[in-house]
Amino acid sequence: MNPRLRRVLIALLLAVALGWSLRHRTSEAPKGEDASAVTPVAADVLRLGTLKLEPCDIGKPGEGAPTLRAYCTGLDVPEDRAQPAGRHIRLRVAVVNAEAAQPDADPVVFLDGGPGGAASETYPIIAGAFADLRKRHRVLLIDQRGTGGSNSLSCDHDEEGSKTPPSRGPERVRECAAQLATRAAPQYYTTSDAAADLEAVRRAIGGPQLDLLGVSYGTRMAQQYARRYPQGVRAIVLDSAVPNDLALGSEHARNLEDALSELFARCRADRSCAERFGDPYQTLQRVQGRLRAQPQRLDMRDPYTFQMRQQTIDASELAQLVRFYAYSPYTAALLPYVLAEADAGRYAPLLGQAQVVVGDVADHVNGGMALSVICAEDAGRLHPNPQDAGTLLGNALIEWLINVCPSWPHAAAPADFAAPLAGPVPVLLLAGEHDPVTPPRYAEAIVRTLPNGRVLKVAGQGHGLLSVGCMPRLLGEFIRTLDARHLDAHCLEVLGQTPLFIDANGENP
Repeated sequence: MNPRLRRVLIALLLAVALGWSLRHRTSEAPKGEDASAVTPVAADVLRLGTLKLEPCDIGKPGEGAPTLRAYCTGLDVPEDRAQPAGRHIRLRVAVVNAEAAQPDADPVVFLDGGPGGAASETYPIIAGAFADLRKRHRVLLIDQRGTGGSNSLSCDHDEEGSKTPPSRGPERVRECAAQLATRAAPQYYTTSDAAADLEAVRRAIGGPQLDLLGVSYGTRMAQQYARRYPQGVRAIVLDSAVPNDLALGSEHARNLEDALSELFARCRADRSCAERFGDPYQTLQRVQGRLRAQPQRLDMRDPYTFQMRQQTIDASELAQLVRFYAYSPYTAALLPYVLAEADAGRYAPLLGQAQVVVGDVADHVNGGMALSVICAEDAGRLHPNPQDAGTLLGNALIEWLINVCPSWPHAAAPADFAAPLAGPVPVLLLAGEHDPVTPPRYAEAIVRTLPNGRVLKVAGQGHGLLSVGCMPRLLGEFIRTLDARHLDAHCLEVLGQTPLFIDANGENP
């Protein structure tokens, strides 16, 4: 898949759930069905049920990317469960051991975001969020089919720097599907297929109940699994949650506008910010208009290698970059300053964070798997919204998906796919006040059918909350007690709003 197509998939389309970049301030439960499923063997091997796991490194090696020691194996599953004698694929399964000598039987399952994230690659980046959980629980990581080590739906890249006009999008995705045809049928890489994979892994490790922890798109996966296999679920954490009836991409433009409006209103209400930057939204519109007329190219040093490289920015890439800045309160605080610099013709401060706020995400998200999910589950419900035409993102994503999905092999979602998760399962939902992707109203809609659910709305925060403040401790307490309603979350109140940058040195002293 060529670089331009990949950027469109990643930066416009994905509701990426990963709270990695400059974002986080880190800071007796019932047993499962079969506590005897763990069989001690040699010190360098872990056996869970029928699975034999051996030491491995997890993560995605690269500039600045951490790796961790874990135990890994593979599990063969049918690609098409309606044809069990047909082609099989191998799922990558990893387990991060608990600190306790006798861990609780219920593993914590991390369900990655995207769609397109691979749990074993992402986990080392957010491992601090699991510090309290790992005192008593193993962490189970499964690369969702089509990602990471589970038959990744990745195509060879074209020449670096090549550009694909939107009109050639269908041709490009057809080429990618043709490349994959000898080893994958993309129509079998949906959320429902992945939920069946998770159930197969659960049974293979001895059938314990699971504590599901999903982030962004991973919250869709958690809800779909819990609806179909309720016997396998003990508790659920939904961080930056997506309702089942939401078509991914349908509200991206609106949600970003809301987040930017709140951010820039804070600037106008702050004397130092207002004197320095005036109305940042007007500045953004001027910069976007200029880039629409004339893209800019400049020489910059790579923030990891320090090598000089050329970088081009146009109006669509500006919109994508601003969106990713808005994910985190710490990068969002830079926006009035970097936009003012760009308005003055100095694009380096704006682009200086591009590799941090976009590049790391792009390296961990699979665009082919994202197409399999979104074309099957969302594209048929997408329609351009005239009210979004004047927004920063506009309708480009929706129009692009409507254009390319007919060219990508995809299934249809089950008839009850949009039905809400309901029932007595304990659920803790985390929502950032300024989330530009999954705003708090999504979590509030989900919890209406969950009598043992609770929403923690965290002031001043954006997308991805697992690691902020005291949240790791609260996650551990919730999984221990299964009592979201009486969880004491006052420790989150110290977070508040992140001061806006006035210049390169930070906030006004």
